[in-house]
Amino acid sequence: MGATTDKIKGAANEAIGKAKQGIGEATGSERLQGEGAVQEVKGKGQQALGDAKDATKDAVNKAADAVNKKL
Repeated sequence: MGATTDKIKGAANEAIGKAKQGIGEATGSERLQGEGAVQEVKGKGQQALGDAKDATKDAVNKAADAVNKKL
């Protein structure tokens, strides 16, 4: 998966997780609150993965540019 895809899926999971938590609180469902919390954390992890992929790509591109300038 690409960095952008990870970030999009992460944002979606985070939003859905927050919504589940809110619905769980409103209905008194601890199960739904727990599922929401887990999904929100999963979304944050996916977004962090997307950020890491972007950072890696940027570092590789900078290194390649530096090598090309020396050639």
